[in-house]
Amino acid sequence: MDAKALICDEQQNFALTAVVLNDPAPDQVAIRTHFTGVSIGTEFGLISGKISKMDRNPFPLCTGYQGTGTIEAVGADIDNFAVGDEVYFRGNDAMRLADGTEVGCVSGGHCSRIVTRPNTTHGVAKMVPGAGMDVASLFVMPAVGLYGVDMANPRMGDTVVVHGVGMIGLGVVAACAQRGCVVVAVDIDEKPLAVAKALGADCAINGKKQDVAAVVQELAPEGADVVFECTGHPQCIDPAIALCRRFGSFVWQGHY
Repeated sequence: MDAKALICDEQQNFALTAVVLNDPAPDQVAIRTHFTGVSIGTEFGLISGKISKMDRNPFPLCTGYQGTGTIEAVGADIDNFAVGDEVYFRGNDAMRLADGTEVGCVSGGHCSRIVTRPNTTHGVAKMVPGAGMDVASLFVMPAVGLYGVDMANPRMGDTVVVHGVGMIGLGVVAACAQRGCVVVAVDIDEKPLAVAKALGADCAINGKKQDVAAVVQELAPEGADVVFECTGHPQCIDPAIALCRRFGSFVWQGHY
């Protein structure tokens, strides 16, 4: 099956390249891609070698682990998906260049077509009715935030600090607001802080303009009940932990 994918070589050059996918096996589906979401931290880590997901040299490499599209073929063993279904997907199972060179699929989502096993943990799911395919293509990162909230289990009335409100942090903000927590969003950019407020944050702190520790202490003199560090930057860990009360909870949502 012919397709085009965003391929990165060992010199970190990107090109939209012709690739070949296997035809769907009986337990696979083929998807026509509409949108894929970019995860800056994870994908940069893979490309730069800071994160390793393969035993061999991964280049040429195709990243991308979240996207949306329409199913265009289903294997004989698949009975829960049909041609025309609009779906979320995680990536390709395998890919090669036109000359037969194997492409490192981690997860290979930045491709015009997807061939994958849908009924796996990182498979395929039908889209929620009414969800826009463009916005929905970023579904994984807010879900990472939701999982972190489930782990920490903050309760109604708890003071929660979300340190960094990118896609993951905004997922934390929304989930904690739904639980009835007092949500404090921290970032250095006014735009995501405004989105955090729209999603339910009670307070937004701009770290470039305000003393984060002082504002949090005013809101919670003994410290926050839960602190979520969502920037992914190691240098932010200690300042974020310092915002937490004694015997509180600290969640490091991701590291790169």
